[in-house]
Amino acid sequence: MASLTPNTVEIIAAVVFAVAVMHTFSTGLFAQLGALYPRHAGLWHLLGEVEVVFGFWALVLVVIMFFVTGRAETVHYLDGRNYTEPMFVFVIMVIAASRPILQAVLALVQKLAQLLPVRDALAVYFLCLSLVPLLGSFITEPAAMTLAAILLRNSFFSNHLGTRLQYASLGVLFVNVSIGGTLTSFAAPPVLMVAATWHWDTAYMFTHFGWKAAVAVIVNAAAVTWIFRHEIAERGPSAVTGKDQGWVPLPVVAVHAAFLFLVVVFVHHSTIFMGLFLFFLGFTHAYQRYQDRLILREGLMVSFFLAGLVTLGGLQQWWLESTLANVEATPLYFIATALTAVTDNAALTYLGSLVEGVSPQFKYALVAGAVTGGGLTVIANAPNPAGFSILKPYFRDEAISASGLFAAAFLPTCVAILAFQVL
Repeated sequence: MASLTPNTVEIIAAVVFAVAVMHTFSTGLFAQLGALYPRHAGLWHLLGEVEVVFGFWALVLVVIMFFVTGRAETVHYLDGRNYTEPMFVFVIMVIAASRPILQAVLALVQKLAQLLPVRDALAVYFLCLSLVPLLGSFITEPAAMTLAAILLRNSFFSNHLGTRLQYASLGVLFVNVSIGGTLTSFAAPPVLMVAATWHWDTAYMFTHFGWKAAVAVIVNAAAVTWIFRHEIAERGPSAVTGKDQGWVPLPVVAVHAAFLFLVVVFVHHSTIFMGLFLFFLGFTHAYQRYQDRLILREGLMVSFFLAGLVTLGGLQQWWLESTLANVEATPLYFIATALTAVTDNAALTYLGSLVEGVSPQFKYALVAGAVTGGGLTVIANAPNPAGFSILKPYFRDEAISASGLFAAAFLPTCVAILAFQVL
């Protein structure tokens, strides 16, 4: 359906997409409307949920397509979309957020924290924003985002952090997860979209992207830890142990880890990982005493957001591809960084992979720019809605300002720019 010359549906889709992007930056307005019109407060509150935005506007687009192109064309378009990633993010979020997995990661963080020459709270905070995002290169970025966000929530956000530290933590988390998945060729969505086409393996990713990203991740985490060291030390220690939940036996942890590993292995095969997920649900039901509430609602909301993005994004190729074509490497890097903030970086790199005859410099600039800008907005990187959903209740009025997030992620993004452009 897509072509370099846009047809009516593609133009409509671009307009709807632009409206959806503006909606994500103005969700606070709907909360105010809920207060002004309490009779329909539930509807306004629903439209004020960032996770609902793209799913809602995707529905609007589908209804318009139904009347403009007919039922057959609309169904054909939807059948041609790949919704594996939204399903995978849902499954990996739920498994990664289970108590046995969280216990294992928290134990690792605590052990490593004891080796660092700083107070425990500072060490745990630093590792949540450095080690865990880098783990995203192995357990996938959505799993790393879920783990890091929940560890930050339990250890720090639940202790009423100041607003500045909340936003600084979120900005660094989003940027570090986006660039921290580039140590391998299979964990970051924007890398997955091009790795097979461009024949990039893990060795290539580490030597060209990974070590630079690791430097930026460590610098970002160390900087925010140092700047807010007094507040972190004051607010952090009381929530670090987490043993009040009850210790989970090692065999149960091992089973959960096995489910996590197998889902990651079969990331491209929704039939298999959804089947594994059903077995996982059965196992958690059999051993409920070692479980907390599974984050099914949060996972479904994030999946709904990503599915809406897939639906809307499929008709944006005509303007994205023309924007990326015939651009020199250095300008392309900054264009990709900026475009990522208003699109999804995986969609951006996928469209870039369709441009034929491009140079190695073009490829590097596109992917590096896509991951660099992945922390600037909630829609920039697929795992961002997961962290957003987990940490949002602890912000003022249970709302995260889009401009506040952008401002908080700006300096960490500049560090990533220096890493990818200078090192």
